[in-house]
Amino acid sequence: MKRGIYDKFGEEGLKGGIPLEFDEDNPWTVGYVFHNNPHKVFKEFFGGDNPFAEFFAEDGTELTLPFGGLRGRAALKKDPPVVRDLSLSLEDLFFGCTKKIKISRRVLNEDGKNTTVRDKILTIDVQPGWKQGTRITFEKEGDQGPNIIPADITFVVKEKPHSRFKRTEDNLTYVATIPLGKALVGCTVDVRTLDGRLLNIPINDIVDPEYCKVVPGEGMPLLQDPRRKGDLLIYFNICFPKKLTPDKKKLVRSALLA
Repeated sequence: MKRGIYDKFGEEGLKGGIPLEFDEDNPWTVGYVFHNNPHKVFKEFFGGDNPFAEFFAEDGTELTLPFGGLRGRAALKKDPPVVRDLSLSLEDLFFGCTKKIKISRRVLNEDGKNTTVRDKILTIDVQPGWKQGTRITFEKEGDQGPNIIPADITFVVKEKPHSRFKRTEDNLTYVATIPLGKALVGCTVDVRTLDGRLLNIPINDIVDPEYCKVVPGEGMPLLQDPRRKGDLLIYFNICFPKKLTPDKKKLVRSALLA
């Protein structure tokens, strides 16, 4: 409007006002006075402090603008992350391994509107020492579509139950079953490790129900340095005899109660 006034009436008309309709009480408009705030002019012209704001999504990703200009279009939004379990055995987490996972997702066609379902292989390099709860994220590998940012796909490590060991942080726990006699006089416990070695662990102490034998360096590899390992903790399930003959009771009495 101000440009139109200037073009028709010149600088004098812009500053001093222009005649309105002749039937108005005040036949002259109020003259224009510059407010001396260039930032206000900039904000009024661009609708904000950043003239390029509408060209980018919230995360800084450049947008593909639809036909018809900037105003009125919907801002791109990112889908929430897709979370899936990654079940791994203790052997997988002990040695490390490579897991290939096939996913099906919608992929945007060349026309930028329609989508097609396609398969893709995601590769996960499992590191020795990873723990339950470790998260592996593949950014923007979710479904594609017009005016959306694909979701991230996150896999969360879940340890499978093991037949011999239970993991606690970097340590492995093993429960050995021995008779009461060996708990009192000593024995040797054989433990097959995750890497196939057979350990012969001498037990020279008296084993009570709370006793724990610690074998250093026979646990899980440390993530920071896989050459180092946690400990093997051996607990005991002590089997008591169902009954004793009178002679055996006499022997036990003389050995323990004398």
